[in-house]
Amino acid sequence: MKASVVNGVGRGFTVQDLVIGEPRGFEVLVDVRASGLCHSDLHLAEVDYGLPMPTVLGHEVAGVVLAVGPAVTAARVGDHVVACLVKFCGRCIECTSGHTFACSTPNSTLRSASEPPRLTYNGVAMEQAHGIGGFAEQSLVHENQLAVVSKEIPFTAACIIGCGTVTGAGAAINTAQVRPGDTVAVLGTGGVGLNTISGARLAGALRIIAIDVDDSKLEVARRFGATDVINATRADPVEAVKALVDGGVTHAFEVIGLPQTQAQAVQLARHGGGVHLVGVARPGTTLEIESSLGMLRAHTAVSGVHMGSTNLKRDIPMFVDYYLQGRLNLDDLVSQEIGLADIPKAYEQLRAGKVIRSVITSF
Repeated sequence: MKASVVNGVGRGFTVQDLVIGEPRGFEVLVDVRASGLCHSDLHLAEVDYGLPMPTVLGHEVAGVVLAVGPAVTAARVGDHVVACLVKFCGRCIECTSGHTFACSTPNSTLRSASEPPRLTYNGVAMEQAHGIGGFAEQSLVHENQLAVVSKEIPFTAACIIGCGTVTGAGAAINTAQVRPGDTVAVLGTGGVGLNTISGARLAGALRIIAIDVDDSKLEVARRFGATDVINATRADPVEAVKALVDGGVTHAFEVIGLPQTQAQAVQLARHGGGVHLVGVARPGTTLEIESSLGMLRAHTAVSGVHMGSTNLKRDIPMFVDYYLQGRLNLDDLVSQEIGLADIPKAYEQLRAGKVIRSVITSF
């Protein structure tokens, strides 16, 4: 099968012919119909996070079940499915408490060292990133990383739900538990930031303030539910937000991963408010917080957000329903459909801020 391979950090994406195994145990073979280009995979391709190489990246996958392993009960041949990079065992204390995103043994869903690899190239094992390896014609995935969804939703919209939506909208709905009447600020209006805005709107936030440096992206943010927009190149975000919402917002979401904007998020939260760090920062990034008496009295909670605290079996079908009901905007997230060989160019466009999401539909 065709797949886009990263042979080493900083070496780009190369289309190669790989061999994919037959499903074993709880594995499901998926015919990939759409695969979104998430910014986090670009980070992994360019920065050494310790991911083994060579590897097949890609985790925003929607497709059709081609075959299932003998132990699979959650999917059948012909089902439409959406993949998610959250791996969970279903047995540990976190999983049985409903916190599958914090599973203690996530890699138990992968093949052991004594088993043949899922992917090979000329007989040599190939890393399947996130347990998905979605930049490929097919993907071999544990059933716990898949949600069966309605066949009514287009694959191009469905694939984004597995990462961009569960992370962004999940941060607002699950992690922050935004309530009707709350006020929200979102720093960064890329794909995840726009989904955070969507989640805040679904949760009933009274005011949703989008902050970015690009006017065109801020206009898009209005279509997703932003009530106010601030261009950080023309106004100090902290001063501008507090001019709109006296004392600051109930929840501030940082969806970029930069120390400067993370520090701004801390300043945006009102007394008793929450700061939610969603953006992926480079290794070694630190955030300094003044632990003065004023900070302690403010009762500000600062938390990291992993995958929107999602329970993928519950949340992915829920977001599909919101989309089909016309309550969740996914179509405007898809800037263009591309081929497997177009990944390098599409990532350059993403880096330049020219697209929100490119989706591979031709393999």
